[in-house]
Amino acid sequence: MNNLCADIGYRSIFHEGEELCGDHVDVIEQEDDSIVVVLADGLGSGVKASILSTLTSKIISTMTAAGLSLEECVRTIAATLPVCSVRGVAYSTFTILRIVSNDYAELFQYDNPFAILLRDGEVFDYTKTEIIIDGKKIYQTRIKLEENDIFVLMSDGCPHAGVGTAYNFGWQRDDIAEFMKTFYDVGYTAKTLSTILIEECNRLYDSKPGDDATACVVRIR
Repeated sequence: MNNLCADIGYRSIFHEGEELCGDHVDVIEQEDDSIVVVLADGLGSGVKASILSTLTSKIISTMTAAGLSLEECVRTIAATLPVCSVRGVAYSTFTILRIVSNDYAELFQYDNPFAILLRDGEVFDYTKTEIIIDGKKIYQTRIKLEENDIFVLMSDGCPHAGVGTAYNFGWQRDDIAEFMKTFYDVGYTAKTLSTILIEECNRLYDSKPGDDATACVVRIR
């Protein structure tokens, strides 16, 4: 155990015309002094997407709380989630970040934009190990934590912001990382950082989001 702690905050905007968000975030505190953050993104938008993302995050949360390893949770979810026959993509994608005793982090990423890690004011290029589960590519990472590390988890509604307007191909992950770097030394809370990112996405969507967009920030203090 050390004197570090995790500050967690998240914010979403809904697809224009929808009353429910197709993204869902769960934060689970475990008995072994670990914290699990799950960001799930359901296929499409509205009620259907909301149910899919909520189910995905709740299944992961429940299995984790029952003492099953994160690897078992990921394997179960990957094997359980059906693939849309029309689009050829899974009905829900997810990013899981587990903070273990404020000492190291485990990342499991499936079809969401890769999480951004800012360290010492710069983008930290962490190593990703690819594992295949039922034909689905899951990327796994283990990272030793340092004070002031900032993790930015997001649904694909963030890099899709500004498609065809401000940007031809949306607001790319590298652009988002550069944008967030400017706030690294300010000392903002995780909630404020997630709000800043989502408000910028909303601006790029001209306040008419074409997709649900969610940002979850974890700051190691």
